[in-house]
Amino acid sequence: MKKVYSLTLALFAFILSNAHSQSKNANQMEISNKEKVVALLKSIETGDASAMAYVNPEKYIQHNQSVGDGLAGFGAVLQQLPKGSAKVNTVRVFEDGDFVIAHTDYNFFGPKIGIDIFRFENGLIVEHWDNLQEKVSENASGRSQIDGPTEVTDLDKTKANEKMVKKFINDVLFGKHPEKITDYVSTEKYDQHNPGVKDGLAGLGEAIESLNKAGMPMVYQKNHKVFADGNFVISVSEGIFMKEHVSFYDIFRVENGKIVEHWDTIEKILPDAEAKNNNGKFNF
Repeated sequence: MKKVYSLTLALFAFILSNAHSQSKNANQMEISNKEKVVALLKSIETGDASAMAYVNPEKYIQHNQSVGDGLAGFGAVLQQLPKGSAKVNTVRVFEDGDFVIAHTDYNFFGPKIGIDIFRFENGLIVEHWDNLQEKVSENASGRSQIDGPTEVTDLDKTKANEKMVKKFINDVLFGKHPEKITDYVSTEKYDQHNPGVKDGLAGLGEAIESLNKAGMPMVYQKNHKVFADGNFVISVSEGIFMKEHVSFYDIFRVENGKIVEHWDTIEKILPDAEAKNNNGKFNF
């Protein structure tokens, strides 16, 4: 029952005492950045304070608007968690240069799906972004928000897949050339994990039409970052959904040059006055 609190205490001990030496030792360990991220996220559930050695104690820039900056802000959130409530199951992990992206099934103040992005410097985590969305019991497609393939393949096609998805965002999501959608999305297979959208292009069209008829179109206004790792491409954008200013995190799986599967999380962006840090939701 003391796991969450032991982690919190360890965070502050980390900052106030021997954090630097522990981080240095962690940097020397033979462990990948992906493994560090998985271990850090899992520590939210287990209370394993040793995972904090993967975070730079002197520089941890936080972009989650509900969390204060630095390790102290993270520790304060952990203190608020009901004892034994946290559950963390990271299903997918991607890497693009100094960035690691994790797709996780959480119980974190309630069941949620999260996409977390971590930036590394010299083997240590120095920055964090995320997008969280509540889990639903049923998806329109009959799938869940997080099931499906997880293996990263086609590493030699990483750049080509990234370039294709960037064109898809510009032409289709920004509405410049929506008629080009079949240039980017497979007409034979398009597996959907968004809770309100059925499989296939027909399902996507039906959902868009329904939103438009209700006077609540989904509008992508700006793309902030695109990451790619083999057959997976991750996009971070902002726009309007259900008449609210939101952040769109999209994960696309690509086969033979076409998008064949899609996951996402959509989260409301808080006004700056309500944010607990001054780093902004994006600012990559």
